Amino acid sequence: MPKFAANLHYMFAEVPFLDRFKAAAAAGFRAVEFQVPYDWPKYQLVELLEESGLEVVLIDSPVGDWDQGGRGMAAVPGRQTEFRDSLGSAIDYATALGCKTINLLAGVPGPGVRAEVAEATFVENLKYATHKFQSAGLHAVIEPINGALGVTDGYVTAGMPGYFLNRVDHARAIIDAVEANNLFMQFDCYHRQIVEGNIASAIKQHISVIGHIQFAGVPGRHEPSIGEIHYPYLFALLDEIGYSGWLGCEYIPSNGTFAGLRWAAEYGIGAGAK
Repeated sequence: MPKFAANLHYMFAEVPFLDRFKAAAAAGFRAVEFQVPYDWPKYQLVELLEESGLEVVLIDSPVGDWDQGGRGMAAVPGRQTEFRDSLGSAIDYATALGCKTINLLAGVPGPGVRAEVAEATFVENLKYATHKFQSAGLHAVIEPINGALGVTDGYVTAGMPGYFLNRVDHARAIIDAVEANNLFMQFDCYHRQIVEGNIASAIKQHISVIGHIQFAGVPGRHEPSIGEIHYPYLFALLDEIGYSGWLGCEYIPSNGTFAGLRWAAEYGIGAGAK
């Protein structure tokens, strides 16, 4: 049976962010993920988790100034010190929240930066980060994100133009180059469909290094029941091949979060859950 985590930046936007923990628990979720915990004090988030009985399964490392285009720093030459200094906050928050997995965003290197220079920066930063995470008992993931779409609303995105890491095979090559046993891939089915397609074959090929999975319908990034991807097949495939990790519901509800959870009733989530 798949294990679903609600992404609180995308779902339950009908209520303020800090009220979304209670809403997710009321919908039947046992876990949540959210990109940026640093906007709130740790103690406040911990209290909400204890009250709701939820587990946090994924956060992102600090991305820089989001409003000024910050989309991560790990593959951005010239920002190595800032990236490495930011890992302390990531470890601090992850430890307080009981979260074992941190997404290290590559970022947007910018015009004029050669790909090989950005890649070398990425590899060296990941070696540094995974070494620090090792002693804290944490895992790192890197995520291929489509660079074709760029509509944003707060931390909710359709894609990230200029983002360094777009393809699954590139992420696998980076993981192999870093050679850290606590570095994995964050496989987002939505981004894979936009960039490359062939989701099922990619999952089977790379399952040994997939540490977290996210999904949404294509096009539109709405519920998995909307669009061209047949998610019941993919969920069954993940069970068949023994994936035991979480699946992050990183989608934009098309007409209210609870109304859009009909797809999840058979998995024990939503007002109509069995």
